[in-house]
Amino acid sequence: MKVSRSAYDARRTAAPGSRKVRDAELSARITEVHARSRGLYGAPRVHAALLREGHACGRRRVARLMQAAGLAGRHRRRGQRTTIPDPDAQTRPDLVRRDFQPDPTAIDTRWCGDITYVPTARAGSTSPP
Repeated sequence: MKVSRSAYDARRTAAPGSRKVRDAELSARITEVHARSRGLYGAPRVHAALLREGHACGRRRVARLMQAAGLAGRHRRRGQRTTIPDPDAQTRPDLVRRDFQPDPTAIDTRWCGDITYVPTARAGSTSPP
């Protein structure tokens, strides 16, 4: 490999560098903060907690160390899809017979619209999403 024996021995027996030592210390702090959050925090929140505690480091470094330690934050669940019809459900009668045209002789007898874009509160929540 074209490396002198003395250089190989010096490298093999040398103490770890300052970066490795700092990474080991940060990994211990990251694991502690992650455990304190019950495994919820990801790299951005762990980074913010470390900064509040006075440990200066970069977010990407925290992300790298978390990945090496096998730590990850939890993601919110996707919203439940509610537009899938139940195949066993009873069919409802079509009272307007698929005629959505306005009827000038019968005002206020048929109203239709799509309000799926309006955000509403989730079950058990007090604020809109």
